[in-house]
Amino acid sequence: LLHAPKTSTGQIVSGGTEGNITAMWIAKQLSGKKEILLPTSAHFSFQKIASLMGMKLVEIPVTDDYVMDVTHLKKKIRKTTAAVVGLAGSTELGTIDPIPEISEICAHEHVFFHVDAAFGGFVIPFLKELHYKIPDFDFRLKGVSSISIDSHKMGYAAIPLGTLMVRKKQWLGSISVDSPYISSEKQTGLLGTRSGAPVAAAYAVAQYLGHEGYKQMVRSCMDVTCYTQKRIEQLGLDLVMKPTMNVIGVKLKKPGIVVKKLSEQGWRVNKIERLSCIRLVLMPQITKQIIDEFIPVLQKTCVEVDEL
Repeated sequence: LLHAPKTSTGQIVSGGTEGNITAMWIAKQLSGKKEILLPTSAHFSFQKIASLMGMKLVEIPVTDDYVMDVTHLKKKIRKTTAAVVGLAGSTELGTIDPIPEISEICAHEHVFFHVDAAFGGFVIPFLKELHYKIPDFDFRLKGVSSISIDSHKMGYAAIPLGTLMVRKKQWLGSISVDSPYISSEKQTGLLGTRSGAPVAAAYAVAQYLGHEGYKQMVRSCMDVTCYTQKRIEQLGLDLVMKPTMNVIGVKLKKPGIVVKKLSEQGWRVNKIERLSCIRLVLMPQITKQIIDEFIPVLQKTCVEVDEL
C-alpha cells in the first residue's frame, strides 16, 4: 500500500499520536537536533511532542489551498532542523501537502521527513486508482523517511490501532533499550505492553474487505461527499474549500453555536474556530439517506442563528 522498500520495517502503535511521537523521537536521536518544521494545520499531537521531548516547533504557513507553502519551508530549513512534517490528509480539512516537493527538499538537505497519513493513508492509494489527481505521498519518494497510518480510521479496524513505517529498519535501534528480563533482548517504542486484539481485528477486516473492498469503500465515501457538498451549497452555505477527500469544511460565522444546537438535536459535528467552520467527516457508515435527514436540521439551525 505504501510501496515500502526492502530496507523498511514497521512498528505497531496505538494511533497517529503515538506514531508521530515515535517518528520525532527517531528523528531527534538520529540528528541530535531539536527543531521540527511543520504546517500550521498539523495535528495537535506535535504540541505534546514539543513538551515531552523538549523540541521546538517551527510553523510553516499554508497557502490559500490550506497546504504547506514550500517557499516558506525552503527559507526555514537550517542546521538545527531535526525533521520536517507533511500531512497526507489533514485532520481539519483532509488536505494533502505537496509531499513530492517537500520530499525533494528534504532529500537535498538530508533532513528526516515524516508524513502524517493517519487519515489519508487508507484513502489516497485508492483515490489514485480511481483517477483522482492526487500527488504521491509514500516511499516511492526518496525523501520520505517515515509514514504514520491509522487502521482505526479509514482502515475500518477496531480502536486503537495504527502503524509507523520507517524507511530503514536500523533506525529503530536509535530508540531501543535493553530488556534483559523478558523474552526479547531489546524493546523498541513508547509502549511496553501492547494489546494484540486490535491487530487481529484489523487483519480480519483487511482479509474480509481486500483491496477491492477498500477501493469500493473509498469510492462510496467520495460519492457521499460530493452529494453532501451539493446539498450544503444548495442551502446557500459556502465550503472552506473543495473537498480533497471525504472531509468537508462548512463556513459559518458562529460555528460554536451551530455545533451546540446541532448536538442538542442529536447531530454531532466538529467546530474549527481557527477556520470559522464546522467539519463533516463522511465515513463509510454515512449514507445519502443520513445526509438527507441532516440537511433540514442544519438548515433550520442556521436560520435560527442568522447564518442563513
